[in-house]
Amino acid sequence: MEPLKVNNSYKKIARLVYEGRLRESLNKMKEFVKPAGKSDYTAQIETLETTYRSMISYTVQGIHDPERKKIYTKLQQSVMKLADQARENLLSNHSGWHTYWLKSNCENERKLAGKSLVESIDDLIFKSELDEWLTESGTRWSDPVTDKHTRHRKLIEDIFNHLWLTDYYGEAEDELIRITLQGNNFDWYEKALFVSAVTLSTLRVWDEKKIRRLLSLFTDGEEKIRERAVAGIVLSLYYYDRRLSLHPELSKLLEQTFTERGAHELMRITIIQLLRSRETERIGRKLQDEILPKVAGLKPRIEEKLDLDNLLPADLTEGKNPDWSDLFEESEDIYKSMEEFSKLQMEGADVYMSAFANLKNFDFFRTFSNWFLPFYPDHESLDNIFRDEILGEGTNELAEALYKTPFICNSDKYSLVINLKHLPESQKKMMLKVFRMELEGLEQMKDSEIDLDPNLTFRTNITQYLQDLYRFFKLSPYKNEFEDLFWGNLEIHNTRFFRLIFSSSGDRLTLADYYFGKDFYNEALDLYNSITDEESETSQIYEKAGYCLQQQGLFTEAITKYRRANILERKAWTLKKTGYCYRRLEMYEEALENYLEAESAESDNMHTVAMIGHCYLDLKRYEEALKYYFRVEYHDPGNYRVLKPIAWCYFVAGKFDESHKYYSKLSEENLKAHDYINIGHLALCSGERDQAVASYRKSITRGALPGEELIEIFREDSGLLATLGADPDDLPIIADYLIYDAGLPE
Repeated sequence: MEPLKVNNSYKKIARLVYEGRLRESLNKMKEFVKPAGKSDYTAQIETLETTYRSMISYTVQGIHDPERKKIYTKLQQSVMKLADQARENLLSNHSGWHTYWLKSNCENERKLAGKSLVESIDDLIFKSELDEWLTESGTRWSDPVTDKHTRHRKLIEDIFNHLWLTDYYGEAEDELIRITLQGNNFDWYEKALFVSAVTLSTLRVWDEKKIRRLLSLFTDGEEKIRERAVAGIVLSLYYYDRRLSLHPELSKLLEQTFTERGAHELMRITIIQLLRSRETERIGRKLQDEILPKVAGLKPRIEEKLDLDNLLPADLTEGKNPDWSDLFEESEDIYKSMEEFSKLQMEGADVYMSAFANLKNFDFFRTFSNWFLPFYPDHESLDNIFRDEILGEGTNELAEALYKTPFICNSDKYSLVINLKHLPESQKKMMLKVFRMELEGLEQMKDSEIDLDPNLTFRTNITQYLQDLYRFFKLSPYKNEFEDLFWGNLEIHNTRFFRLIFSSSGDRLTLADYYFGKDFYNEALDLYNSITDEESETSQIYEKAGYCLQQQGLFTEAITKYRRANILERKAWTLKKTGYCYRRLEMYEEALENYLEAESAESDNMHTVAMIGHCYLDLKRYEEALKYYFRVEYHDPGNYRVLKPIAWCYFVAGKFDESHKYYSKLSEENLKAHDYINIGHLALCSGERDQAVASYRKSITRGALPGEELIEIFREDSGLLATLGADPDDLPIIADYLIYDAGLPE
C-alpha cells in the first residue's frame, strides 16, 4: 500500500471523526485495517461499534446519560488512536522509509536483548550506557575519537531515537525525560536535541502525554529548552488542529499555561517568527533577481494608451495610508521596507536559505539528528579548522562569533564551518577577518539591545530553531517522510489553539497588522473582520479591511468597508481609495464625486488632482479634464507624462494644432507603442496619411506592438476617428499594410 494512499485514507477517517460521522468512520476503518492483517484491529473496531450502537440506542430511547458527551468524545479518541496505530503499521511494512527502517532496527536490537516491551527505564537497551554516563557526568573528552567520546555520542543518538520513535509515552519515557532534561547530567545542546525528538515523535503519532511533556518543559525547563518546547507545542497543535477538540482537559491546560503574561508573549513571538517562514521563498527570489513579484490588475484601455498610472513620480502615488502605524515594537525600522536586506535581517527574516541550500550535502547532514543540533563552539566539526594553517589560530574567535551571531541559524552555521576547509586561501583570510569584526560588533551592542528588548535572546534562538526546522522539511534527504509543516499559507489564526490563547481583539489585531504589513491580505482581512464583528468599531480597521479587499480586486466589497470607515471618520485618503475602486468598476461619476471631496480637504495633493483629471477623461468631459492636467503641469513643469493626456484631450476635442504642440514636446525616448498610435491618429485626422503610417509603423518597430493588438486598437478607435474626419474604412487596410510591411506572422 503506497504511503500516499495510506495517508489519504487516514485523513478521510480523521475528517469523519472530527465531523461527528462516527458510523461512517468505523466503516472506513474496516477497510483501512485490512492490509495490516491484524485480527486485534478488527476486534477493536467491533468493540467500538458495539459501544457506539449501545449509546445510540439509549439516546433514541430518551434515556438521560450525563456522561454521554464524555463517552462520545472517548469513542472519537479511540477511533483516532486505532487509526494512528494502523497507519504506523502500514507505513512500517510498506513505505521503505528511513524512519521505519531505523525503528525496526531498534525493535530488533531490543528483542535480541530479551526486551520485547519497554515498560520501565530498566527495559531500555542502552540503560547500562546511561547509568555509566550518569556516574561520570560532567566529564568531557577533547579528543572526539576516544572510545568514551564515541560511546557517549552513541548514547545521545540512542536517547534521541527512542524519544522520537516511541509511539506512546509511558513510565520509561517519563523517567528518561526526567533524567535527561530535568537534571544537570547532559549539556544544554544535548537537552535541546532531545526536545526536538519529543516534537518529532508528537508529529509522527499523536499522544496527549507528549504535548503535556512539552508544556512542562516550557514552564519548568531552562531557557534553551523552553524555546524548543514552545516551538514544538505550536507546530504540533497547528498540525493536529482539529484533534485538540477531542481533548478538553488539554485545552484547559494550554489556556492556563499561556494566560500568564510572560508565556503569552513568548507564544506570540513564536507564532510571528513561524509566520515569517512564508516569506522565505520570496526573499530568495528577491536576493537572486532583485525583483519583487508584482500583480497587475486589468485596466481600461485609455489608461494603457495614455500611460496614466505613471503620470506622477513614484513618490507622489499613494498606497497604504501614511497615518497607519505598526503596533509592533521589535525594532524601530521594522516593516518599513521589504526592499532592504539589513532590515529583513533585523526582523528575523530567513535571508540565507537560498545561499546555504546547496551546502546541505555534507555527511554531517546524513545523520538524522544533526538537522536539529544547536551550534556550540566545542563541536567536533571545528577540529578541521583547528588543524588548518590559516584558520587554526583564529578558530576560537571564529567559533565564538558563529555561536553568538543572531543572523545565521544552527544548520547554516554547521554548513559554513564544514565548507570553510574547501575555500581558497584568500577567502579563508577574509572569512577570519569578517568573523573577528562580527564578534567585536556583537559584544558592543549586546547589552544595549537586551535593555531595549528583554525577550531578545528568546527571539533570536526561536528564530534560529524555526529556520533549522524549515531547512529540515525543505532540504533534508528525509523530507518526503514528513508532511511539510511549512507548506501553504500557515493560517495559524484559524486554528483552535490560537483562538483559545489569543482571544482578545488586541491579540488578533497584532497578528492582523503583521499579515497586513507583509501583504498577506486574505489572512489580515479574516482577522479584521473578526474584530469588527465583535468589538467597538474604529475607522482604521475598516480602512485596512477595505485595502485588503481592494488589493485582491474585490472593489465592490472594498467600497463597503471604506464607506463604513468614512462614517466613523472622514479622511481624504479613504475618499480617494473609494474613488479608485469606483473607477476600477467603471463607475466614473461616483469616482469623481469622491475625488472632488478629497480635493476639498487637500487641494495641493497632485495625486488627487491627477485622478480628478482621469475621471473627467473617463467621462469624456475633456475641457474639465484639461483644467486639472494643466494644474499638474504647472506644479511639475518637468513632468513629461502629463503631456500625453493633455495632447489626447485636445485631439478628441478636435483641436489638432494644440494636440500636435503637446505631442511635439515629447522626445522619442519618452514615447511608447500607444503614444505612436495616438500621434498617428492625429496625423491621419489632419490629412497627413504618410506621417500617420510612419507613426503607426513605429508602434510596431520601436514599441514592439503585436499585429493582432494593433488591429484591435484600430477597431476600438474607428468610431472616434470617424467623428474627427478620418475614413474608418481605411483603418483595416492600413493595419494589413503595416503587418505585411513589418513581416509580422499572419
